[in-house]
Amino acid sequence: MSEELNFEGRVAVITGAGRGLGRAHALLLAANGAKVVVNDVGSSLQGDGPDAGPAQEVVDEIRAAGGEAVANTDSVSTAEGGEAIIQAAYDAFGRLDILIHNAGNVRRGSLKDMSHEDFHAVVDVHLMGAWNVVRPAFPRMCEAGYGRIVLTSSIGGLYGNRGVVNYAVSKAGMIGLASTAAIEGEAEGVKCNLIIPAAVTRMAEGLDISAYPPMDPELVAPTVGWLAHESCSVNGEMLVSIAGRVARAYVAETPGVYQPAWTMREVGERMEEIRDTSEPLIFPVVTGHADHIRYSFGRANAGK
Repeated sequence: MSEELNFEGRVAVITGAGRGLGRAHALLLAANGAKVVVNDVGSSLQGDGPDAGPAQEVVDEIRAAGGEAVANTDSVSTAEGGEAIIQAAYDAFGRLDILIHNAGNVRRGSLKDMSHEDFHAVVDVHLMGAWNVVRPAFPRMCEAGYGRIVLTSSIGGLYGNRGVVNYAVSKAGMIGLASTAAIEGEAEGVKCNLIIPAAVTRMAEGLDISAYPPMDPELVAPTVGWLAHESCSVNGEMLVSIAGRVARAYVAETPGVYQPAWTMREVGERMEEIRDTSEPLIFPVVTGHADHIRYSFGRANAGK
């Protein structure tokens, strides 16, 4: 069996690390040499009632095993909280190499019925939380010439889901944030990728999981660990980790159809050709914006 990856000398900030997936990430990185800022407000699944206990318990567990960690209970949902979380790494360990944004909450409701309060409460933690920690961490990583950022998206962000539009919007929005960080960090040694995980944690409360295969958070942590390691060879990508399966998710386009002019009726008449996925186009994130335009302009200039 190959030797495990080493994080000696690296400092990681992990949000939502008091329980579930974040805890598994923190324990894995710490066990392999990383110094960890364990961030968790310790709130309920809905985001209520702060509690310093969960973060400190993980820190105690890391220290008992011989590792180094500090607890932080600031909230990712505010800019001030995000700044404080990142600053905690510099205050405790003098540097920051890895940022894993895992913090999350759940407030369910149909698109017909969800309140503005419940919508914003979830977006503020998942999506704005990502922004609030990436914004202070990213320039400092660029200045240092090294960084690994891992944001937690979801199949809910890729495909949507019933009763959690706030969650779906947050997880989809995170794709744009990660892609931009990947593009802007590419030349400065900073990589940003997305994990799309599934595990049985508090967020599974109320779901029937009787037919689920083993889905412990520890099955997801190694993929996150690789994305957070200096040997990570991808940037701006989405890796799926569910029930032991690791895969890549990506954006693809059909070649489409070129015409110099269109009517609405013609769009409908040619829809089968437009939607033909037999020869998909896959543009890398870091160059995809320009590649997409270049390809489209090329078709127009060739007249086909």
